[in-house]
Amino acid sequence: MKLPRTPSFRLDGRFALVVGASSGIGLGCAVALAEAGAHIVCAARGHEKLDQVVSAFKGQGYSAEALQLDITDVKAVTKAISAFDALDIYVNSAGFARHSSALDTTETDFDSVMAINWKAAHFSAREAARKMMEGGKGGSIITMSSQMGHVGGVDRTVYAASKHAVEGMTKAMAIEWGPHAIRVNTICPTFIRTPMTEATFSNPERLAWIKSKIKLLRVGEVEDIMGAVVFLASDAAAMITGSALMIDGGWTAG
Repeated sequence: MKLPRTPSFRLDGRFALVVGASSGIGLGCAVALAEAGAHIVCAARGHEKLDQVVSAFKGQGYSAEALQLDITDVKAVTKAISAFDALDIYVNSAGFARHSSALDTTETDFDSVMAINWKAAHFSAREAARKMMEGGKGGSIITMSSQMGHVGGVDRTVYAASKHAVEGMTKAMAIEWGPHAIRVNTICPTFIRTPMTEATFSNPERLAWIKSKIKLLRVGEVEDIMGAVVFLASDAAAMITGSALMIDGGWTAG
């Protein structure tokens, strides 16, 4: 009797671009993919932290390089990705938030959030898909979304709207690019402990409210994301596209 074999989670020989790789969730994603054997292009706006990240990667024996890139600059994104010899994995962890009530939302804040969370996500995914089609081998596009792409939240009208847009965009792209063996998915975290969220977690009332919504009674850590991104990038997820992987501790369960 021939038994089935588990598809590999290894990413040896694959070329990955991770945007937002200089800190937080993006850095965790880049490390996870590098540990699995991929060559990583670590992209972010600031070059100083990127240089430190790539130096640390190489110190661990990982294959990595730095790319200073503003993901909201569509022309720059197009130029950067078109210059790659190939692209197998694209992870977009860039994100932005300006929280306020719907009545108090300014046009500037609305435009700023949508420019990064939705517009930049759309056009960078488009360029990644073009490069993957050019290579003819397919690939995996992963956008860091949010639990707020599936529920609403107080003072998060614009942020939630931007993430709901990403979820709809992902489904449509998965339909269009499936014939090219390009898989398009999102990862939807709850509140994750990063430098950007420390101010929120330092507020006892806010932290208590967050934990009350998370059924596992704790906030997320960057490490909670790392296995998920390797899974979605690997052959183990070869039949998964147009999906959202919830890493929310049960927040959206009800």
